[in-house]
Amino acid sequence: MTRDGGGVRWVLFDVDGTLVNTWELYIESFLRSMEDLVGRRLTLEELAALHPTSELRVLRQVLASDDELPGAHEGFLAHLSRLHPELYAGVYDGVPEMLETLRARGMVLGLVTGKSRGAWAVTAPVAGLGDFAVAVMDDDVAEPKPAPEGILTAVARLGAEPTATVYVGDSMNDARAARDAGVRFAAALWAKPEAERERFVEKVRAEGVWALLPEPAALVDLLDGRGSAP
Repeated sequence: MTRDGGGVRWVLFDVDGTLVNTWELYIESFLRSMEDLVGRRLTLEELAALHPTSELRVLRQVLASDDELPGAHEGFLAHLSRLHPELYAGVYDGVPEMLETLRARGMVLGLVTGKSRGAWAVTAPVAGLGDFAVAVMDDDVAEPKPAPEGILTAVARLGAEPTATVYVGDSMNDARAARDAGVRFAAALWAKPEAERERFVEKVRAEGVWALLPEPAALVDLLDGRGSAP
């Protein structure tokens, strides 16, 4: 079944795992930062238990007080910067063309991410994704995703209509944040292995996903009325 874009005018994007591949970069930066702070290298299981979707909040979990957070975050950013040339895996195929086409169509684009502004400053010049009308980072919100605060902040700054706004992301936190913000959720599937993709699709269907996107061009097709319903 096909459908049109339904009057969508604003498109917001998650960053990591949606626009750029920073998986190995972030894991290693977190592991080295944790080693600096706790005196040993954590296992991947231990790191996963800290839910590493927000730099500032992961670091806060192992600090004695928030007074130590600025210095700890500077250390994380230093690791990120040093490792970036080696471990940053680039922009996902099709993303630059998707963004270019959406801008040409007159869509207003924005970012809502758990990245800090300092981390985005490291990656943005290399990624070359162009300008966004709004960029809400982890520094800008009190509660990270799945709380809807970041999306609601972006919607308010843009003067957007939630029902005419899409949030594109790759995680359940993204799906839940979009749902609770009252915007449409489009699931970015292009970075996921097949087995993980199937599990993710099953879960996001339960959250009321608006669109399933196997590749970036699928969003353009959907907004042009050539896409398929999930």
